[in-house]
This record gives sequence, structure tokens and C-alpha cells, in this order.
Amino acid sequence: MRLLIQRVLEARVEVDSITVGAIKKGLLVFVCAMDEEQVDLESWAKRICALRLFNDASGRMNHNLSQASGELLLVPQFTLSADMKKGLRPSFSRASSPTLAKNQIEALAKACEDQGARVSSGRFGADMKVHLINDGPVTLFIDKN
Repeated sequence: MRLLIQRVLEARVEVDSITVGAIKKGLLVFVCAMDEEQVDLESWAKRICALRLFNDASGRMNHNLSQASGELLLVPQFTLSADMKKGLRPSFSRASSPTLAKNQIEALAKACEDQGARVSSGRFGADMKVHLINDGPVTLFIDKN
């Protein structure tokens, strides 16, 4: 699994000009299931929700999602699996099958809710338009748990 996490002031996902997921302050997380792997989604959810990416009163990144009263927007993005070792056209062969990926991303959303996060999601397999105001900017790439 690979994640691209952005701290945002707000974010929303549209499909066919209709908003399907939206948050105010929080984390926008692009999620890619990879290599047909079975992953510990509870552990991933704990890590996402515990990341200290929000400023405390001193301006230091010491607060997690809950402490910042933030929300979470999960957006499926298989292109994070891109292999660019050869040529100019990316290979997405490491992306999990659509069925497995959809199930894992839905289970990750549920696991994050179980951690107390307010979760919105994009729509798996759809042509999505993502709108965001990056805060900081703060952006992290995580591909191992």
C-alpha cells in the first residue's frame, strides 16, 4: 500500500460535477493498494490517525487528526503504483486488482472511522476531480507500514 498524505484547509472530490466527498481542515490521503498484498489495515489506520502533522499552540507539528479536530478524505489513486524505471510511459502492473483494491480502501476507511476519524471518500474507479487547499504545504509519502 502507498499513501500520499496532504494536510489541507479544505478538500473535496467531484464525480460528474457532483461532490461525493468533502472535508474542512484535515488530511487528504491518496491511497493505492499494491502487489495483491494483504495488509494490516488497522495498523495503517492507526498510523494515519496518529500522525502529528498539525500545529500546537507553539506552532510545532505536535497534534494528530483528533487533537486538531480534523477530518479525513480518502481518495483511491492507482497511479501511485507507477513504475517509471524504463521509458516515458508508466507501468501500473504493481497496482492490486480492482476488486481487492476497492475492498482494501473501503476497509481502510472503516478502520479509520473505528479510530474516531470523520471520514469522507472519493469514488473508486471514477474519473474524479480533486480540489484542495494545501496547508503548509505539508505532504508525506508513505509506502511501508
